[in-house]
Amino acid sequence: MASNAPAKLQSLGQSLWLDNITRDLLDSGTLQRYIDELSVTGLTSNPSIFDAAISKSSWYDEEISKQLEAGAKGEELFFTLAVQDLSRAAELFLPVYHRTGTVDGFVSLEVSPVFAYDTQSTVEQAKTLHQQAGKPNLFIKIPGTKEGLPAIEESIFAGIPINVTLLFSTDQYKAAAEAYLKGLERRVEAGLSPDVRSVASLFVSRWDVAVSEKVPEALRNTLGMAVSRQAYKAYRDILESDRYQRLENLGARPQRLLFASTGVKDKKASDTLYVDGLAAPNTVNTMPEGTLKAFAEHGNALAVLPRDGGDFETVLQKHLDAGIDLTALSAQLQSDGAKSFVKSWDELLAAIESKAKVLA
Repeated sequence: MASNAPAKLQSLGQSLWLDNITRDLLDSGTLQRYIDELSVTGLTSNPSIFDAAISKSSWYDEEISKQLEAGAKGEELFFTLAVQDLSRAAELFLPVYHRTGTVDGFVSLEVSPVFAYDTQSTVEQAKTLHQQAGKPNLFIKIPGTKEGLPAIEESIFAGIPINVTLLFSTDQYKAAAEAYLKGLERRVEAGLSPDVRSVASLFVSRWDVAVSEKVPEALRNTLGMAVSRQAYKAYRDILESDRYQRLENLGARPQRLLFASTGVKDKKASDTLYVDGLAAPNTVNTMPEGTLKAFAEHGNALAVLPRDGGDFETVLQKHLDAGIDLTALSAQLQSDGAKSFVKSWDELLAAIESKAKVLA
């Protein structure tokens, strides 16, 4: 891992986050090493990461036994474990958080999908989890689905830092940005500070997986990047709008665009494709551990994304010409993402239950 690619990415103005959290990563000092040596300045987590860690290792056994004895079970037990891990990780990132003027150094924890259609319960759980962790640099993740948007606006209004997840298209990103801005505007009206942090997570690789068998060879692995560049242009447009500038004048900070799902699924493509090609100032790229190591070894983020998104229109048009309905596909990807989140959640709770039986 001799390359200085991560440091170079940071100098281009992008934050490099790890898309992983396990107790072993914390206990072994690996996360601290990534912070020290690979310029990692934050992390994201999701249920499938915890599911694998809990079911396939003994890292959590001792704590699960302790929680079972205290009468905790199911979702409550999971959130206790997750908050413990993320509080420890948040602690490691506090120096980054302070050094960057509280812009960077965040960790993320997802709300339960059980409340997907219930705004109030989602907001209450977001508040509870944020208070439970007691760390200023903890994002609560809420999906940017049609049902999630009101909960995002309410949570921002309540002053909870939010990572809007499951965004696939520029339109979905804009809807998340709208919810953020409305939440901030309501805070201003109520005489509160509009300095509530947020990121908007755009999922990149799933576009290319979805169309890999439906487009000519020359178009393979180009759609995720084109959608990302289009969203980046929209992001810059919002930051330069009169509406946002007014809020910034009162103390607001950008809801940073975050590129997620940046592990490359196609074995024939470069394993650092979505990191090399998506360097942009005032954005975040969160990547799996394998991608982080690959990028540290041979990554090559040569240039920043053009302000206007470059040639995305041409690439998107070529996909339309190839018969890809981009609007329908973005809705499908978000719906599939939401279903897969519920599935991961159910699997996670099942893993905790079977682990509890074994330990009992």
